[in-house]
Amino acid sequence: MTRTLQTPALMLFALVLAGCSLAPKYERPEVAVPDAWRHAGEVAGPWKPAQPSEHAERGEWWRVFDDAQLNALQHEALSANQDLQAAAARLRQSRALLGNARADRFPTVEAGFGPTRQRPSPASQGLAADTDAATLWRAQAGVRYEIDLFGRVESTVSAATASNQRDEALYRSLLLALQADVAQTWLTIRELDAEQALYANAVDLRAEALHLMERRFEEGFTSELDVARSRTELATAQSESLAVARRRTLAEHALALLLGKAPAEFTLAPDPLLRVAVRVPAGVPSELLERRPDIAAAERAMAAANARIGAARAAFYPSLVLTGSAGYESASLGDLLDWSSRAFVLGPVAGTIASLPIFDGGRRQANLERSRAEWEEEVANYRQTVLTAFREVEDHLASLDLLGRRTAAQNEAVTAARRAAALSRIQYREGDVGYLDVIEAERNVLQQQRVAVQIDAERARSVVGLIRAMGGSWDAPSVPATTDDGYLRLAGETRG
Repeated sequence: MTRTLQTPALMLFALVLAGCSLAPKYERPEVAVPDAWRHAGEVAGPWKPAQPSEHAERGEWWRVFDDAQLNALQHEALSANQDLQAAAARLRQSRALLGNARADRFPTVEAGFGPTRQRPSPASQGLAADTDAATLWRAQAGVRYEIDLFGRVESTVSAATASNQRDEALYRSLLLALQADVAQTWLTIRELDAEQALYANAVDLRAEALHLMERRFEEGFTSELDVARSRTELATAQSESLAVARRRTLAEHALALLLGKAPAEFTLAPDPLLRVAVRVPAGVPSELLERRPDIAAAERAMAAANARIGAARAAFYPSLVLTGSAGYESASLGDLLDWSSRAFVLGPVAGTIASLPIFDGGRRQANLERSRAEWEEEVANYRQTVLTAFREVEDHLASLDLLGRRTAAQNEAVTAARRAAALSRIQYREGDVGYLDVIEAERNVLQQQRVAVQIDAERARSVVGLIRAMGGSWDAPSVPATTDDGYLRLAGETRG
């Protein structure tokens, strides 16, 4: 009766231990979060932040620019960018590793068939004389299952789960970075188109001025010096126009790469940038911890490191592996499936069911110390990621604020430069000033117009930068961000 009760009691004790976990209780470390953004005073606009969530879809935030061409470019990048495809492949690898870790929760079942040649010891047969070698045919199924004493298996699964969630967040971060890079490169090309238009107009005006100077020189109303200056200004404008064209070509090549295309396969028609009037509400700083995918990735990396501490601790305690096999064995193949050929083995053929580590030269202690150090590293990485995110948001908020004021000042500079150029032309015709004054005035107009275009482009890029720094847009997604099996839906992924 005592032996009958021992086995259920032992199993019950093992099940109780299987519910234990040696991983430390996971809590996200505290970080200092400011109450408000320092430079958010002027930031307001049509967007109303919804309740943010790491699993919320970022949405097509680039549509705030209301440009059909940009919309098309974004969709091309999502389907063909090779860096994004590589990130998607890494994420699928992470999912496979998670499935591999989860498989340890279940028993392993194997089946085998074949002969073995063996000679049992006389003692095992209760004999004094030697025994003869014999051939045994076996057809058996074997089962192996580790009872999760002290939560080693579950800690490993928890670490793999958190690692997979980190990889999903990293994929989201790369996706958001790609979208921002496409938008900013597109804005750069449009900026250069606007500069090219200014220089094209300047070349036309310089050519007309040169023609006028040459005619006046032939008529004796001006000197050859004025003609030479006119030619210099025309050649300078043409040279600077070609420099802008070179920069545009390189930017177009960069955009082609983001779209997964060779530069020879891609071209973008000129379309000068118009002033962009988009404002992004920054919300409160604490929301940034939920919006940014890189912060989510850093937090999940901490959770994985915390779970690995539990697995390292469990290595100090006994492990219990249940094994068994059952099937048929016979000295001849013809008798293999006879009822009398039945056989079974409970417990391992070699080794022991339960093992208790005693001495390993400090290997387990070193693994535990490494796991704790990895946790401390991930905590530091998390806090640094948060600080970096706060800095990036403040940078773009400050840029938008200062660029807005600079735009107003630059508008006045352009107006004043145009007025000065008009007055210099009038005074030149009346003989009050030399032609050099006219050249300087017109050159100043071109310079101020170019600065105005650059400020407009910089403001637009800062809008993109702020959206990226805030983790994307936060409209409620119309399409679920996950697949039917709960995984993140990858860009361009289709499921039957």
